[in-house]
Amino acid sequence: MTHRSVISWCIGLLMMSSAAGASDSMDLSGTWRFALDREDQGLTQGWFRNDLPGEATIELPGSLQERGYGDAPGPDTPWVGTIRHDEWGKPQYAPYRKAENFKMPFWLQPERYYKGAAWYQKAVAIPDTWQGRHISLHLERPHWQTTVWVDGRQVGVADALSVPHVHDLSDVLSPGRHVITVCVDNRMMLDVGVNSHSVSDHTQSNWNGIVGRIALQAAPPVWIEDVQVYPDLETNSARVCLDLGNRTGKSQTGQLRLAITQGGHGVTSVEQDVTVGEYGRKTEMRIPLGSSVKTWDEFHPHLYSLNTQLITETGAHTQDTSFALREVGTEGTRIVLNGCPIFLRGTLECCIFPKTGYPPTDVASWERIIRICKAHGLNHIRFHSWCPPHAAFVAADRLGFYFQVECAAWANYGGGQGIGNGKPVDQWLYDEADRILKAYGNHPSFLLLAHGNEPDGPQQGAVYLRKWVRHYQAKDSRRLVTSGSGWPLIEESDYHVTPTPRIQAWGEQLQSRINSKPPETCTDYRDFVQRYPNQPVVSHEIGQWCVYPNFEEMEKYTGILKARNFEVFHDLLTQKHMADQARDFLMASGKLQTLCYKEDIESALRTPGFGGFQLLDLHDFPGQGTALVGVLDPFWDSKPYVTPEQYRAFSGPIVPLARMKQRIFTSNQILSAEVEISHFGPTDLESAEILWRLLDLEGRTVRHSTWKRGNIMAGGLREIGLIRIPLADLTAPAQYTLEISVGETEARNSWDIWVYPESVETRLPDDILLATELREEVVSALHDGAKVLLVPDARRVRTDVTLGFSSIFWNTAWTGGQAPHTLGILCDPAHPALNAFPTEYHSNWQWWEPLQEAAALEMDHLPRKLRPIVQIVPDWFAPKRLGLIFEARVGRGSLVVCSINILDDLDKRPVVRQLRHSLLRYMRSEKFKPAYEIDIEGVHRLFREPSPMERLGAQVIHVDSFETNYEGSLAIDGNPKTFWHTGWTQGKPGHPHEIQIDLRDRIELEGITCLPRQDGNGNGRIAAYAIYVSDSSQDWGAPVAEGRFTPDVSLKQVRFGKPVQGRYLRLVAKKGFGNDGFASLAELDLLEESH
Repeated sequence: MTHRSVISWCIGLLMMSSAAGASDSMDLSGTWRFALDREDQGLTQGWFRNDLPGEATIELPGSLQERGYGDAPGPDTPWVGTIRHDEWGKPQYAPYRKAENFKMPFWLQPERYYKGAAWYQKAVAIPDTWQGRHISLHLERPHWQTTVWVDGRQVGVADALSVPHVHDLSDVLSPGRHVITVCVDNRMMLDVGVNSHSVSDHTQSNWNGIVGRIALQAAPPVWIEDVQVYPDLETNSARVCLDLGNRTGKSQTGQLRLAITQGGHGVTSVEQDVTVGEYGRKTEMRIPLGSSVKTWDEFHPHLYSLNTQLITETGAHTQDTSFALREVGTEGTRIVLNGCPIFLRGTLECCIFPKTGYPPTDVASWERIIRICKAHGLNHIRFHSWCPPHAAFVAADRLGFYFQVECAAWANYGGGQGIGNGKPVDQWLYDEADRILKAYGNHPSFLLLAHGNEPDGPQQGAVYLRKWVRHYQAKDSRRLVTSGSGWPLIEESDYHVTPTPRIQAWGEQLQSRINSKPPETCTDYRDFVQRYPNQPVVSHEIGQWCVYPNFEEMEKYTGILKARNFEVFHDLLTQKHMADQARDFLMASGKLQTLCYKEDIESALRTPGFGGFQLLDLHDFPGQGTALVGVLDPFWDSKPYVTPEQYRAFSGPIVPLARMKQRIFTSNQILSAEVEISHFGPTDLESAEILWRLLDLEGRTVRHSTWKRGNIMAGGLREIGLIRIPLADLTAPAQYTLEISVGETEARNSWDIWVYPESVETRLPDDILLATELREEVVSALHDGAKVLLVPDARRVRTDVTLGFSSIFWNTAWTGGQAPHTLGILCDPAHPALNAFPTEYHSNWQWWEPLQEAAALEMDHLPRKLRPIVQIVPDWFAPKRLGLIFEARVGRGSLVVCSINILDDLDKRPVVRQLRHSLLRYMRSEKFKPAYEIDIEGVHRLFREPSPMERLGAQVIHVDSFETNYEGSLAIDGNPKTFWHTGWTQGKPGHPHEIQIDLRDRIELEGITCLPRQDGNGNGRIAAYAIYVSDSSQDWGAPVAEGRFTPDVSLKQVRFGKPVQGRYLRLVAKKGFGNDGFASLAELDLLEESH
């Protein structure tokens, strides 16, 4: 066949296909009869046999909720998804738990809610031309189970969450009028996990309806059921696997014709005679694509169209299939695409679509999302426990974007036993994966497959998933397969997705790198990667850094889902008289959030041999308490504090990197930075020129140089050179920015550093009184007109707010109050108290040092207009006026309260030293004139009284076990946010556990109090206890009290039968409430009459 005839034939087939498609499809969108089945009467009463009861109608596609059906949500709504009842039951939410004012603070709230069966019915007229044809009903995206009847006869049941429901109606649809009845049931048909984003109210909403294409499709009685294309990069060919159907009852002979085009131009074609058996046939054909065929990737998304035509005496049937020549695999720790290493720069998509409560099925909507992701430097989306519709794959194919698809499961929460226990979900995961591969397997964007998210079950699902992974590796070679996102890490997986390589882990709190170690840009995860030399490692759900709510966003919620949570948060802020600061809180916390994401992403990029990262998230996650973790809102619109270009600078395909052991310098030091480039761009950089500059805050270049490199190869982390800058001649104190750019490319990245004087005046002037406690002489001095700088011990500050450097992780409502509880600092850099302390209005890395030894001053009881010099952005769930530094008039005196330790180790803490200098300089200046007056009682209320244990100077002399950073002394430190915990990393001894305390003197004891850990984690809570009091730590005698505690976080009191005397106290934890074998305790104290 000549080239010209190939083109003519291909065009002819396309025209034939288009014409056939127009006549062989019947659109069923529009008005349907409709009935809710609240009492599950439809089946028993036979609603499918007659017209549905009532006169209600509904427009499809759509959901019943968005059409106004269902109930207003209220206290008894049977939500699908975990609720933290300990949080929901708090007093501040009492007004919103009432039916007349119901507002759910933990996810977006639908205007209407319904869970159960709903019936949809439509009459159709089948044309005479469809006589004897294969007829199917296509429901693109129902939620969830569909049961279909035609003229009262049941013809099918489907329970897929990820693909269209296709019901074969061939045997029941003859020419003429028929009635199609569909029952859609959105209850939990099987336990995929109530928090799975395929079903949960936390994200898309538990809607009921049918969206996308709704149609009858007719084909000849011998038809093409399925076409799967398997490209072969090595031979530049494609293996085409065909599934042919036959309902004629006898074998049929015919011809298969396959034509490949690109952009409307013919590429090649083949034809083959075929015999289709009476029950159908599976067959294969191989098509050579030629030497000029082009591969597909994120930079060059070359697509091809395969037109398949089956011609028999029963008619001609055609099917168009889009595919690409691409091959994904692994080489050591790298994912390779078409033989080239790639780096996954991804974000999650958790089915978050506030306008509708369900995902869009049009290509344009998905193209917008993908273009936004690419504008931020990303090349990948992981669909967390769900699978998007066809349009998403089409958009990603066109634009060059990589998907990880999951089989709609998070079998971890909701009372189920996970996977691998013989439950129905085990077989369903195979069925769902088969359906996904059939529906979307040809799409080149479909690069990665996982069963779902973070499973429970035997060995965290590993027993089950080993077989599952092997099965799908053998079934479909076109993509990589892993067990699950998060875990388990099994050797069968092509790659791992694990939370270990990130800078903040669940439960890590202030022990995380970002909160516990000084700022640097060196740390990477190479040690972890080397544990898996033959499997790429992708970091799981990195980030989770929060920002304050953007209340201006509320007006966008014009669809079915409303931001009632934001209404609650705004009310709480208004009650604290800080609504005017909402925008400032957003901007300041947003800058900190961006800084945290930058370090998270760069840590991954600077790891040699790393596979990639999956962010949680580029955009907000509105559920699970309300996790405002995005620099974009749920509508994929930018928030006002960072642009796509600024974000892309540290997350794009080509990113300059600088390894610095520190960000804080003094003038006698040398700034040293090892420069690398993470280069996963489309081509090598030839004759590359690398420019570095050190800029001051005004953008002036103070130092610079250039490297010329002959060739920088794509596909890895490349070393460039070493920067060394003596800092002695630079102005100090000052903030500078190190900027590195790459030649003519857009690649440009930067890092802030600070230079402080080697020494600075910190002596206390004679006219300023420095105090650490509010003693009588301090109060007298204030009333007499003195200037007082009050620097309290952070442990004496009355607060339940835990400070850290980072933003809040995920959100405190869902994590049970994991620290930190704040969103960075907010200040006016122009305030004279900060004139000698370089700062912006928000947290930057120099604030890490002051925040290490500081406490949040709770100032709600002080005059409303009094705002701190350095304020703390509060948690939106518990807004408080929090300060680090404030000033006020007290009597005739002037007071500055600073809860940052500016007293100790100043020679080792240049940032704090400079802050102290700036404060003292301000206090001795004429500008020190506090505007607001407070009484001395208001100052007293900032601090707590020492606990009985603290007053005694008691000491822990023995614990049987402890974990590093959870030592026994933390049980008597007066701080309810710290706690003793028995060990877990170096062995896990079981019960009993004990703690022994020296009270320093023989005293009379009436009883004790025990406060369980307050971080929302129940591990180690004490159930059965025994208490001993003795004059000797070697001879305890009989217990003075024994009993059981309740399994909650409330303060426990144990009153002895009669007062006892002794010097030593011993608490034995005999049993816990679970099987973990741990013991933990936040505070052990002595019972006083005030208790």
